[in-house]
Amino acid sequence: MSLQGKTLFISGGSRGIGLAIALRAARDGANITIAAKTAEPHPKLPGTIYTAAEEIERAGGRALPVVCDIRDEEQVGKAVAATAEKFGGIDICVNNASAIQLTGTLETDMKRYDLMQQINARGTFLVSKTCIPHLKSAANPHILNLSPPLDMKAKWFRNHVAYTMAKFGMSMCTLGMSAEFARDGIAVNSLWPLTTIDTAAVRNLLGGESVAAQSRSPEIMADAAHAVFCRPARETTGNFFIDEEVLRAEGVTDFSRYALAEGALISDFFVPDEVFERTSTEVKRVF
Repeated sequence: MSLQGKTLFISGGSRGIGLAIALRAARDGANITIAAKTAEPHPKLPGTIYTAAEEIERAGGRALPVVCDIRDEEQVGKAVAATAEKFGGIDICVNNASAIQLTGTLETDMKRYDLMQQINARGTFLVSKTCIPHLKSAANPHILNLSPPLDMKAKWFRNHVAYTMAKFGMSMCTLGMSAEFARDGIAVNSLWPLTTIDTAAVRNLLGGESVAAQSRSPEIMADAAHAVFCRPARETTGNFFIDEEVLRAEGVTDFSRYALAEGALISDFFVPDEVFERTSTEVKRVF
C-alpha cells in the first residue's frame, strides 16, 4: 500500500515524530501540510516549518508550510482551507502537536496547565473538527492522535496530573470520535511508543543524552503510522495502538535498526502492563 497522492495535515511536525511521519509519507509521493508555530529557528529546538517543507520535497513529497497556532480557531480554519485548496482535499489528519510539563500539582502554574490543555486536548479536538468535513469526502480517511492508551491507573497521574489529564484528553477524542464518525467511515486511532523516542522533549526533559541513547528513533513511529494509514479505515478505528505491536502485525521481527545503541531500552509513559506481557523486547520499565 502507498500514500501516493494522499494529503496529510500534520499539527506540529517541524521536528521529531511529526516530521518523521511526514517524511515517511513523502517517500510515497504524498502531499503534506506542516501546521506549526516555528517559523524562525529556536536556540534549543531544531527545525522550522520551512526546513521541514524542504526535507519533505527532497524526500519526494509536496509540502505546504503554514504558520499555525492550533489554539487559535481562525488560524486552524485558514490552514485547513489552504490545504484543501492547494491539494484538492484532506485524507489524513495527524494530531502531533503537544505540550509537556512533568510537575506535580503544587509545582504546576496555571499558565502552563492552560497551555497543555489548550494544545493537547483542545487542539486535537479543534484540528480534528476542522478536518472532518474534508475527511468525509476522502476515499480512506484517517485521524491519528499521538496519545496514549486510556490506562486509568493512579500511577500515571500521581507525579504529573496536569500533563496526564491533557494527554488523556487527546485519547478521549479517539474514544469518542471513533464511535461518532464510524458511519462516515473515518478511522480515528491513537498511536503511542513502547519505548522512549529520541526527541527534543526526551533530551530536554527526561535526562538528556543518557536517556536518548536508550531510546528508539522517531522512524519507528513513522513506520507504524504509515502502516495504520494503509489499513482500511472502516475496519481500523477506535484503537490505541503501540508502535511495536503495529509493526509486528505487519511482519516486522527485527527492531534493531530503530535503536540508537545496543542494550536495554527505556519504557515510555502510559504503556499498560499487559503490553509488556505481550512483547519480548528488552525494555526497562522505569515508568
